[in-house]
Amino acid sequence: MTTFTPKTEEEVLEAVQWVLSEEVPVEVLGQGSKRAIGRPMQTEHAIDLSGLSGVTLYEPEELVLSAKAGTPVAEIEALLAERGQCLQFEPMNYGPLLGGEPGRGTIGGVLAANLSGPRRLKSGAARDHILGVRVVSGRGELFKSGGRVVKNVTGYDLSKGMAGSWGTLGIATEVTFKVLPAPETETTLAIRGLDDEEAARAMAIALGSSGEVSAAAHLPVTVTGKVIDGALSGKSSTLLRLEGFAPSVRDRTAKLKAYLQPAGEIDEIAEAQSRRLWREIRDCLPFADNTERCIWRVSMAPMEAHKMVANLRLGAGVDAFYDWQGGLAWLRMEADPEPQALRRLITHFGGGHATLVRAPVATRAAVDVFEPQPTALAGLSQRLKHQFDPKGILNPGRMAAA
Repeated sequence: MTTFTPKTEEEVLEAVQWVLSEEVPVEVLGQGSKRAIGRPMQTEHAIDLSGLSGVTLYEPEELVLSAKAGTPVAEIEALLAERGQCLQFEPMNYGPLLGGEPGRGTIGGVLAANLSGPRRLKSGAARDHILGVRVVSGRGELFKSGGRVVKNVTGYDLSKGMAGSWGTLGIATEVTFKVLPAPETETTLAIRGLDDEEAARAMAIALGSSGEVSAAAHLPVTVTGKVIDGALSGKSSTLLRLEGFAPSVRDRTAKLKAYLQPAGEIDEIAEAQSRRLWREIRDCLPFADNTERCIWRVSMAPMEAHKMVANLRLGAGVDAFYDWQGGLAWLRMEADPEPQALRRLITHFGGGHATLVRAPVATRAAVDVFEPQPTALAGLSQRLKHQFDPKGILNPGRMAAA
């Protein structure tokens, strides 16, 4: 197996043109932090973008940053922090969950996987912050989409089209993201002892209040002791984050705490611990146990997810916790259930989608890792794939059986 390690956009283009001329499949990766997500691929070659690194433009006053696709996310976040800015969608780091090192992952991978974190319910995901992208397609052609301002799109927004494509349409060589001021401070309220249904109601009430909650999660008693060194052990924790300027956070915290007092005991988690807590929730660290036990990422209506999990538990051993006001359920299975059974339950409770983010290779080869698309949408996806990668050389079979 040959691994190409391009250092420039021109070398990426040359590598793709070579594998295209040979009509051999190629794996596309950055630092490999998400390599174990998706169906196993049978590829003869790889294009490793970790050497295509470096910030090419950063204008703090214009709230814009451009970087080569292989630039580590940690490097970008450190640069932004120096100027009091951040990626508002707080992209997840899959490394520890998949048995890798923390702090790995590239900015190109952020776009390819359309990553997000707890703030998604307020700020969206990577696709909502991408301004422009330069891409080498599976045709061996270089194209660019978007630019360095927000209102720059006429026709198809190919920048957003690359989000969530997992390297199957093209290889991003440079990306441009909108950046925003980082919150000055934050506080988290933890309502203790609620069951899943009570927590769903409490989070809905909090999100509907004037508290401007930026993140809401529920950790059942089996999970709550696995964050911030067990500081929340003993009772379930329903977590509400408030961010912004210190006086505003203090005022909103006091009002929301009084408003939610009937829900039960409420603890207050100060800034440093709060930041760590939400990073651990973002990266699914409660389930980062160095095993290959199957983990599903399920997105559905916030008031329905806990009902689906309760029904799933009637026939399977499952541990779970909830982010996005209950709309994102992380499930760790004691034994892998039939994916069809899980997806039937999701459909029964209003619909949604499930992604198998961790499993043994044999399991990933045998099931639909990503949510199967309806016939019409699948046909559209196939036509799009053919337009960008007619020979099917880029990450073949990763998202669906080739």
